[in-house]
Amino acid sequence: MYAIRDELVAELEGIREAGLWKSERELTGPQGASVGTAAGPALNFCANNYLGLADHPEIIAAAKSALDEFGYGMASVRFICGTQTQHTALESEIAEFLGMDAAILYSSCFDANGGLFEVLLTAEDAVISDELNHASIIDGIRLCKAARYRYKNRDMADLEAQLTAARDAGSRRVLVVTDGVFSMDGSFAPLDAICGLAEQFGALVMVDDSHATGFVGPRGRGTPERFSVVDRVDIVSGTLGKALGGASGGFIAARTEIVDLLRQRSRPYLFSNAVAPAVVAGSRVALRLAAEADEGRARLRENAALFRQLMEAAGFDILPGEHPIHAVMFPGEDGARQAKAVSEEMLRLGVYVIAFSFPVVPRGKARIRVQLSAAHSSDDVRACVDAFVSARAAVGARAE
Repeated sequence: MYAIRDELVAELEGIREAGLWKSERELTGPQGASVGTAAGPALNFCANNYLGLADHPEIIAAAKSALDEFGYGMASVRFICGTQTQHTALESEIAEFLGMDAAILYSSCFDANGGLFEVLLTAEDAVISDELNHASIIDGIRLCKAARYRYKNRDMADLEAQLTAARDAGSRRVLVVTDGVFSMDGSFAPLDAICGLAEQFGALVMVDDSHATGFVGPRGRGTPERFSVVDRVDIVSGTLGKALGGASGGFIAARTEIVDLLRQRSRPYLFSNAVAPAVVAGSRVALRLAAEADEGRARLRENAALFRQLMEAAGFDILPGEHPIHAVMFPGEDGARQAKAVSEEMLRLGVYVIAFSFPVVPRGKARIRVQLSAAHSSDDVRACVDAFVSARAAVGARAE
């Protein structure tokens, strides 16, 4: 046991020495455009709170009411005695919102992705995955016996080559899976082109739309709506833990027969407690608010455009895109240390951002991921950029 402990200590020290240690900063109050921290109040630019609903009074009121009406927890899985009327109501509302036949709730989107592939795919089948897909997709694919193919990020020529290889190998079912939004880059999957290729090869299409549901697309229906392919996407996975209130829980929305099969065989669904009553009630209100959030979506777009404009004018290396996620890059061997130092200095200046480095992103591509919210004002955005400029100067001065 002591030998194992020594090995683990050495591994942890290696993480620290490489500048890759991920610390957890404690908040002293609710999530919002600004938050309380041990260092004092700070503008928050690293939450998935895209529509600013995490502390919305109507959502909080619904969750409180549900505690009285439906209790604290289900103490059961869905097929035993864990299904309330509001669980099925939320599933129907999600499906209607996304333009899908049906939906099924999970404890998280990680569980939803983890419980999908082994149900749909056997050793006779193939799954073709974008190389930058979320870890939950990668882990879910590992659980199934299908042949695995990977294509270069958003590279349609490579996707066509992998589809050809899967069909030439005699695969029965072929499933193309992609993130709708690649969360570390803020880039969109070209779903129109993906659907076109999938149809050409008789393949299914699955999209993880966790960083799009509620705020991407004219009515917030996500990347399928943005690319006008709602009726051409077979499966959408998503989360209740980002724009839709920010609590917890995930879902699969799909054709009826796919959802029905998941209810019978998806292990994370069958063997996990039902989503807590208060979360279900709050999420139903969050979904309604998202459907009505035209003004919030417009403000989010304005904030994102303003941030990009000011950061580019200040000379920062920021990946191109239109999504509220902005990757401010610190490339190179020392990039991880620089990004962490800048983020720590920004917190001292009253702006909360987080640096990302390996293994969350590839080596040499460290970044600070900034996420805008409809709850931010234009003054908040300007304050964030000012903090970036000041922190860069302070960190650079200390390094000289």
